[in-house]
Amino acid sequence: MLHRRQFLCTAALGAARARESLRPNFVVIVTDDHGYHDLGCQGARDLQTPHLDALAASGARLTHWYSNAPMCAPSRASLLTGRYPARAGVPTNGPALPPGELTIPALLKPHGYATGLTGKWHLGSGPDTAPNARGFDFFFGFHSGCIDFYSHRYYWGEPRRVNHHDLWRNRAEVFEDGRYMTELITAEALRFIESRRSRPFFLYVAYNAPHYPMHAPRRYTERFPDLEPERRMYAAMLAAVDDGVGQIVSLLKKLGLTRRTMIFFQGDNGATREARAGLNQQPARGGSNAPLRGYKFSLFEGGIRVPALVNWPGTIPSGQVIAQPGAAMDLLPAILGAAGAPLPAGRVIDGRDVLPMFRHRTGSPHEAIFWSSGRQLAVRRGRWKLVLNGIVSDGTPEGSKPLAGEDSVFLSDLENDPAEAANLRRTEPGTAEELERLARGWLAGLQSGTEA
Repeated sequence: MLHRRQFLCTAALGAARARESLRPNFVVIVTDDHGYHDLGCQGARDLQTPHLDALAASGARLTHWYSNAPMCAPSRASLLTGRYPARAGVPTNGPALPPGELTIPALLKPHGYATGLTGKWHLGSGPDTAPNARGFDFFFGFHSGCIDFYSHRYYWGEPRRVNHHDLWRNRAEVFEDGRYMTELITAEALRFIESRRSRPFFLYVAYNAPHYPMHAPRRYTERFPDLEPERRMYAAMLAAVDDGVGQIVSLLKKLGLTRRTMIFFQGDNGATREARAGLNQQPARGGSNAPLRGYKFSLFEGGIRVPALVNWPGTIPSGQVIAQPGAAMDLLPAILGAAGAPLPAGRVIDGRDVLPMFRHRTGSPHEAIFWSSGRQLAVRRGRWKLVLNGIVSDGTPEGSKPLAGEDSVFLSDLENDPAEAANLRRTEPGTAEELERLARGWLAGLQSGTEA
């Protein structure tokens, strides 16, 4: 009887391990303040991003992919929870992700997944809001919105908060003075993959480039001798990221994990015009959102439509350019579905499973996608996009003010006018009125705080 019980336990354990071995791995890579235009595959000819371009060529490039917010923290909250930022408790930069929110890694762990984050968190630093409390087995990176790339200190909080060192391995502060942060993020990502290779894993690689401060080693800036200084530094920072992506892809191939691993890449919001990312107290000019209107903090396309791609050999067909709308919040249902894990019960998940869109070229699973940021409110439904009280956030005093008069209600046909240049509210009044009712109704429901 004892031997029989041992046999049954061993068999059950073996079956569980076999099921685990069939589950896919996920590597989600996010860049920071990355312009829509700024990959080679997106049309940039003065940058060099060969590894990301190769992933797009052997997978799918997503030309209508959105962040759920025009700034860092709320966009990350949506990506990890599958919920609109306000529903996830992070409507803007500043609040921590509430402890009651469920994240992709927390939902994958009961299904045998190892979970890791290397890089930027920006969703809390307390005992119950730091990454190790939010589903990550392993964390290497920083808690705040940005750090110096070499000293790993946060310098942007004074006078309310003194500058401080912010680099951690799990819950222990570590010091890597003088080492370039982008390369540290990559090195720790590689170490995580090596050490978890025998079980399914979810790895979130959150680069802080090309967010300010604008730092890169000479070996990267020397690749772009003919660019003007701001664009040159920005290009160098992206080149370091691209090299890191190449190392991750090479390791997956070496370990025989390529066909078992879905790689997803996106920016967290559009390129910025903040003066602290520029030179001489002038609006930054390093990043480009062309041909889109607006920058970081704007709900026009340049603030929220981001470079994105997905790669999963043998599962997602190669050579695709997908022009259907999707958003960062869609990753949670897509990843859980691919892993064979259920959606959490008893809570609203705003994201939709986009794997059929990636695999079979089906249409977008969204009837409409919504955004809210400060006084700005926006909705996209099909080809139509409405922005209420929009700002362009171009670094000028006027650019930080909501559009007034006729343009306070701005309707665009993105199919024919991706730059949102022409306001069609008077030529398409029915569409404008319907989308405004839809957007205001969504916001009212969101603000009510009720869970369906």
